[in-house]
Amino acid sequence: MASIKDVAQHAGVSVATVSRVLNDHPSVRADTRDRVLSAVAELGYRPNAVARSLRTDQTRTLGLVISDVLNPFFTELARSVEDEARALGYSVVIGNADERPDLQDHHVRSLMDRRIDGLLVSPTDGGSPLMLDAARAGIPMVFVDRWIGGVDVPVVRTDGRGAVRDLVAHLHALGHRRLAIIAGPAATTTGRERVQAFRSALAEFGLALPADHIGQGDFQADSGRRVTARFLDLPEPPDVIFAADNLMALGAMDEIRARGLRVPDDVALAAFDDIPWFVHTDPPITAIAQPTGELGRAAVRALIDRVEGRTAESVILSARLVTRRSCGEPEGSKP
Repeated sequence: MASIKDVAQHAGVSVATVSRVLNDHPSVRADTRDRVLSAVAELGYRPNAVARSLRTDQTRTLGLVISDVLNPFFTELARSVEDEARALGYSVVIGNADERPDLQDHHVRSLMDRRIDGLLVSPTDGGSPLMLDAARAGIPMVFVDRWIGGVDVPVVRTDGRGAVRDLVAHLHALGHRRLAIIAGPAATTTGRERVQAFRSALAEFGLALPADHIGQGDFQADSGRRVTARFLDLPEPPDVIFAADNLMALGAMDEIRARGLRVPDDVALAAFDDIPWFVHTDPPITAIAQPTGELGRAAVRALIDRVEGRTAESVILSARLVTRRSCGEPEGSKP
């Protein structure tokens, strides 16, 4: 493997000149830069990222801590983050918190120890002092999808309130009056926001949300199934179950089918966080879709702005309702 000395000898310059070229120093003449870059290409030289980071105090590496890598929403988010970072000259190291605050903080510490340039986090809860410590220490950081109040860093997220209101209006127009929600963890901003949006939309249409029509889930399929079982055991079960994320919706569908019931004939089902295979279920599931790809790309751009010393602002995108046939929509209805 070629060394920096080999490149310098091949180009007829000093090692210091090669280093200046590789670090885009403006003092190098154009013809010298071309000679060095040609030597790099001919010899197949690859700079040592660790050694370079010691000189520049940058590793061109970003950290991403996501809440659950098995959740299709976060899988797509991670993919878009990696693609955008690579296009902008950065690599990404990913940590999966598995919806556990202790595992989240473990990954954050590990990534900080690896000298990452910046950190993207989708927090598992709102009580981690480590996030506040990292922000105070000057670690460039951006929250994506979820956030922690009181930590002064940009947030890139989706506002789903309008789409939830559209869903309730859609369900009301279909004749549904008894609506229930499988909520996400109250410790997360998304968990609280979706319940609040649902409750507000119901009130707008003169519908109540009784306490026994709110079930506490944890963004995992098992909790969706458990809460659905409780709903279906009520003396008067709901007309519609709205799951506040896709995995809980799949758990709800499992429980409905295990009882020999049918969606939407016996109970309708809708979900927050559309996923590609919702269109392939029987029936296809009505869902609220987030612009997940743009969410990841915007988060990377905001973080790199912080890393490179530019001002980064929070970004709020809009979700949208995708209607299919799981709530009793007419046959042949299109999104």
